Amino acid sequence: MVKALIFDVFGTVVDWRSGIAREAGAIFAARGLTADALAFADAWRAKYQPAMQQIRAADRGYVALDILHRENLDATLADFGLGDALDNAARADFNRAWEKLPPWPDSVPGLTRLKARYAIATCSNGSIGLMTWLAKFGALPWDAILGADIARDYKPRPQVYLASAAALGLAPSQVMMVAAHNSDLAAARAAGLKTAFLPRPCEYGPGQVDDLQAESDWDVVAADLNDLADKMLGP
Repeated sequence: MVKALIFDVFGTVVDWRSGIAREAGAIFAARGLTADALAFADAWRAKYQPAMQQIRAADRGYVALDILHRENLDATLADFGLGDALDNAARADFNRAWEKLPPWPDSVPGLTRLKARYAIATCSNGSIGLMTWLAKFGALPWDAILGADIARDYKPRPQVYLASAAALGLAPSQVMMVAAHNSDLAAARAAGLKTAFLPRPCEYGPGQVDDLQAESDWDVVAADLNDLADKMLGP
């Protein structure tokens, strides 16, 4: 029996693309810069997986995602010819944009309903600090902040899912991973967790081609978090 639901956050619960673009647009406008904010958000995010892969491959010791985000920000600014446009203080403030991402409209009501019966927690590559401030910003009602920081590794490494279950005092089979990414669920299933898929077809913008539908027989497939609550709570 499932006792807890753990959630991917970036893309599944919050809209990182519009959130980062909003912050980038405000910063660029204040400095008279003409860079495309959405293109900048996409380029910054594109460095996310390669940066974590260095740690998953043991080419680098574990560091929190905040550090990787800052390194990736510096590189993205350089790619856009903006290497001299922001000083260190401005870059540090810009890096905190990841703490101010808007939840999808169904996220808070769906999570609140699920929380009435299940423990709900993050299982994110974001740091504990990042996830805490993001929860405060978006009123996300987590019972616990779990994921990469407690495992000292990054998804889809199995220890991230297993450490999250262990932190709740539960067997993997008592925990359901919820994500909008089929690869995340495949890794969670391989670690022994239950799985729930919901699509976020606009996560990467109107041209998104991946994760538009379930690609396996996940335990639950839902339209969004409200639909997931309907399916998990019943009539």
